[in-house]
Amino acid sequence: MEFLLFLLRRVAWSLLVLFGLSVVIFIIARAMPGDPVRLALGPRASVEQVEQLRETLGFNQPLVQQYGMYVAGLARGDLGRSLLTEQPVADDIRQTFSATFELVLSTITIAFALGVPLGVAAARYKDRWPDNVVRIIAIFSAVTPSFFLAILLQILAGYVLHVLPTTGRLPPGLAFSADNTGLITIDALFAGRFDVFLEALRYLLLPSIALAAATMGQIARITRSSMIDVSSQDYAEAGRAFGIPERVRVFKYMLRPSFVPPLTILGLEFASLIGNAFVVELVFSWPGMAAYGVRTILQKDLNAIMGVVIVSGVFFVLANLVIDVLTGIVDPRIRIRGRR
Repeated sequence: MEFLLFLLRRVAWSLLVLFGLSVVIFIIARAMPGDPVRLALGPRASVEQVEQLRETLGFNQPLVQQYGMYVAGLARGDLGRSLLTEQPVADDIRQTFSATFELVLSTITIAFALGVPLGVAAARYKDRWPDNVVRIIAIFSAVTPSFFLAILLQILAGYVLHVLPTTGRLPPGLAFSADNTGLITIDALFAGRFDVFLEALRYLLLPSIALAAATMGQIARITRSSMIDVSSQDYAEAGRAFGIPERVRVFKYMLRPSFVPPLTILGLEFASLIGNAFVVELVFSWPGMAAYGVRTILQKDLNAIMGVVIVSGVFFVLANLVIDVLTGIVDPRIRIRGRR
């Protein structure tokens, strides 16, 4: 019952955040200078054509009524019609989101798989050469811009060594339709197409590394700090005094209490990468939602901009909700403090 109340409180706060996000993004979109309808139709469109499209989109209604129409559309899954592609924004996002989601999943997997072991090694060998090496790697990866690392990886792996592809999701001659989940790697495994799976991994590797570097550095540093703090606790010292093997003490009694800060960083990074992966997507010609969002901003496509922000916000809230639940499972004291 205590955990259920904890979860319900988090869900209520998440819904409140989404409501606030919808209000803010609606006001900002309507306050932007310029006429998006005129921009969509071009300078040669007549006044009658502009007014007709404005009436069709509901832009001639009062702002309160426009917001009500917008929220009603959101409840139906209708994000409006794109002025750029002239088709529903939900369809545009559906076609591009799976590519970004697959890239972000791969990025988070690489960052977590490398960052946590590096942080544990640095904490275990504090102030010795492994710790110094890990700190140098973490700082370098955290301060290196993702677009610079992406271009560097393209040059080295794609044009100098010729070992990995540098653009797209699959080779041009390899036809495969990811109709089930939209994720090529997952659908290829379900279909038994291991050739497609391996090719998709090859195309995923470079952009994932470029995006994962900064997150990996943060996770490594946070894990190191958490492990060092936990190692100074009484129960950790007692484990050493009772002769518990070092490996068991580190991975069984110290790593779990140290997991909360890295999990929090991981959730925030996962949510932010959904909308902030556009630089790497543009460098690698990755057909994702983040790159689509940049194009809509440049064209001032209000409905598409609002749709991308709302979808990014939903996943940001969901990621934080999942992280809250996981941290509550890992450390029950968090649930107790939240209840108080």
